[in-house]
Amino acid sequence: MSNAGEGGAKPVGENKPLGAPRGKRPRIRVSCVDQLGACRCHHGHKPGDVFDFDRDRGKMCAMACHVGFPYIDILRYGGTVPGNEPGTAKFCCPEVDTLNVWLAEIVDE
Repeated sequence: MSNAGEGGAKPVGENKPLGAPRGKRPRIRVSCVDQLGACRCHHGHKPGDVFDFDRDRGKMCAMACHVGFPYIDILRYGGTVPGNEPGTAKFCCPEVDTLNVWLAEIVDE
């Protein structure tokens, strides 16, 4: 039998529940805490620089953001990074001559 006279096919997911409301994601602060390489950062970052990941990520080096994003995502969604204190994650930029060390941490509001 055809259902052509019954309004046709329904869009996929039309009858699915919306699910739980999305909670507020925690704020993440990203700080440059050390430099292991001999050369200055081509983007100008140095130890002591601090950024709010949501508001300032356009000011951060794209390579550092790219490396840090998986760690930040882990923190935001309740995970922990092995070898780091809960709520924190350290990572390095991939620029071999610079090697800035970054610390991402959840900011309690």
